Amino acid sequence: MFSSSTYTERRRQLCAALGSGRVLLLGNGETGMNYAANVYHFRQDSTFLYFIGIDQPGLAAVIDTATGGTTVFGDELTMDDIVWTGEQPSIRRKAAQAGIDSFQPRGELSAAVDGETHYLPPYRGAQVIALQALFGRDPESVQAQASEALIRATVQVRTPKSEVEIAEIETAVRITNEMHRAAMQTARPGVRESEVYAALMGVAHRHDTHYSFPAIVSRDGQILHNHAHKNVLAEGDLLLVDCGAESPLHYAGDMTRTFPVSAQFSDRQKAVYEVCLQSQLDAISALRPGITYREVHLIACRTIALGLKELGIMRGDVEAAVEAGAHALFFPHGLGHLMGLDVHDMENLGEAYVGYTDDLRKSTQFGLAFLRLGRTLAPGMVLTVEPGIYFIPQLIDAWRAEGKWAAFIDFDEADKFKDFGGIRIEDDYLITAEGARLLGDPVPKTVKDIEDYRAQL
Repeated sequence: MFSSSTYTERRRQLCAALGSGRVLLLGNGETGMNYAANVYHFRQDSTFLYFIGIDQPGLAAVIDTATGGTTVFGDELTMDDIVWTGEQPSIRRKAAQAGIDSFQPRGELSAAVDGETHYLPPYRGAQVIALQALFGRDPESVQAQASEALIRATVQVRTPKSEVEIAEIETAVRITNEMHRAAMQTARPGVRESEVYAALMGVAHRHDTHYSFPAIVSRDGQILHNHAHKNVLAEGDLLLVDCGAESPLHYAGDMTRTFPVSAQFSDRQKAVYEVCLQSQLDAISALRPGITYREVHLIACRTIALGLKELGIMRGDVEAAVEAGAHALFFPHGLGHLMGLDVHDMENLGEAYVGYTDDLRKSTQFGLAFLRLGRTLAPGMVLTVEPGIYFIPQLIDAWRAEGKWAAFIDFDEADKFKDFGGIRIEDDYLITAEGARLLGDPVPKTVKDIEDYRAQL
């Protein structure tokens, strides 16, 4: 846990932002894999962690915004529990470490809330059931009556990262760095993707931590969220590795590298890779307070469109192509997202509140619609910068059949890349008063640095 003053100040800021009423924060419970006692890895709710700090299942907390008083609700271990888990610090003691001196059994929670109590949108079935029981609402009403005011206040408080949070994120990113180096050390022709996955996960476990999301380790990089690891790597393959570790206090790292399974990039791989890398560098150069991340995203899009035009895959006016969304055939996702206690920070609260504002709404255009973060950047924000170039055969065929954006796309040339796969390059940045700072240590990402690093292994 952080210091008690950290949690006390966070709750004070929440109360000030919200103004009035009680706040109910539900912690997560255990979730059974195939029966109740055989559980998945426990992960506490991130907002509960942020304001309460106790990393233990079965808890809830109520904050009185008028007084700032906070009560934690939970049940202490029984002797039967201790037989299986060993003796653990009491909930009361953990609460005190978070600056909370009021503790009651979980059964007393219903008496501490009423119909005016603020709560956040539930994202697990168990949370919906708990809220149904507390407020006497059906599942649809439980969702509909989540507090927009609490969502906005939570986003306001959690978005800028403090120095202690940044230190935790850098710890996660440094472990993530090691995971990527382990992947680069392991990948060779004849090696299975699952062996590379095992090597990078071993790094996380060696640090006694867990992953911040299920790792993507695939030669089929054109499948954006591909969690299968069944292929055997071969000469000529590109391997896309997108992974991240959590810090001891559950802050996330998230990085992507794409590199050749062979000793060197082929000429074709190098040409596309250089376009993707330049788009990331151009986006990074634009990071600063006051610019919208939507505009940074579009900077990367224009670089990709220009680079693909130079390769003969796109054509026509670059600005017009990007405005139309033609580039999204090859770059169909957003440039990045906020990162913190969640790898997609606060995504359970809704992108309309986290990544956008009342004045800046998400686009419905294909590609741009997948941009999770569009809002104006400010000091303290932590975000990812992750452009990609993908050749998705089914999407190419569909657009060709429709004649979609034929003025900007040479489909005959695009067809030649259907066997290419995909490339993504991702790093984590902190927005500072002057611009932006890379978090963690650099991982090889230029063509030369990747080839030199792997040649030394």
